[in-house]
Amino acid sequence: MTTAHFGVTLPQIKRPWVATKDAAELFEGLGYDSLWVCDHLYGPQAKQLPIMEAWSLLAAVAAITEHVELGTLVTPAGMRNQAQLGKTIASIDNIAGGRVIAGLGAGWMESEFEDFGMPFLSVGERLKQLRETIDLFVAMWKDDSPVTFSGDYVQATDVVCQPLPARRVPILIGGAGEKVTLKLVAEKADMWNNLAGHQDNLRHKVDVLKSHCDAVGRDFDDIVVSQQCLVTIARTAEEAGPMADNAQRIFGGHMGNPKGDLAITGTVEQCCEAIQKHIDLGCTMFIIEFFGKDTREPAQMFKEGVIPEFS
Repeated sequence: MTTAHFGVTLPQIKRPWVATKDAAELFEGLGYDSLWVCDHLYGPQAKQLPIMEAWSLLAAVAAITEHVELGTLVTPAGMRNQAQLGKTIASIDNIAGGRVIAGLGAGWMESEFEDFGMPFLSVGERLKQLRETIDLFVAMWKDDSPVTFSGDYVQATDVVCQPLPARRVPILIGGAGEKVTLKLVAEKADMWNNLAGHQDNLRHKVDVLKSHCDAVGRDFDDIVVSQQCLVTIARTAEEAGPMADNAQRIFGGHMGNPKGDLAITGTVEQCCEAIQKHIDLGCTMFIIEFFGKDTREPAQMFKEGVIPEFS
């Protein structure tokens, strides 16, 4: 049986720190493998929505947890000074004792770049910026030698990163672009996360990634495939149906299709079947958003009924 990795997203928008803290302690106590936050400076729906800044939040979560890995889904490479971001990630990995996953992407929300004084480049330029950011991080985290980096979109002069990260920080790239993003995954990433909105297309996206791996001489099995997913778990199929309808109404396509062929929806048995479908496609990591006002009950049900089947 293939062992799967199960991560959970933490409450972050319109939630106080205590809600995030309680959820982090709960999910770690239940035995989940990782905890994740989104990296936005504004709530995606409106600037006025309160949202905790991602890496500050992860530093706090690192200090109150012991075992779970911690990551962002995902950090836009151009939304901050890249060298300072590399230093921040290294510091948080030290706080965590070597548990950080650097989730990176190109970003898409113009206002959270420009309002904070960072240029919002074209899609192609942002993807080149992502490539250069990864190269800078690798150089900064290698040893204590000063690093000078002169890219088209990323610059640093004699940067020293001490202390170094407590471990080699895994690089996760999130995104669905087939020509550039997935090629960049094949070349530079340890993990690739498929967005929830593309869950129905996982088979095709994996095939594209495999072709890029072949083209660059990379073993596809060296890359962990992750799926951002909504989990709508219920005690009976009769309960699950209305819950899926409600999830579709609330999220639209943003969190995928809760009634799709790969949707993790229904009873424990149905959720296990859906997870096995992902594993059969090469996806062994799941970053979960539990559906419901109170996520403690579905998280407990999933932990008791589903996780043991893939441990």
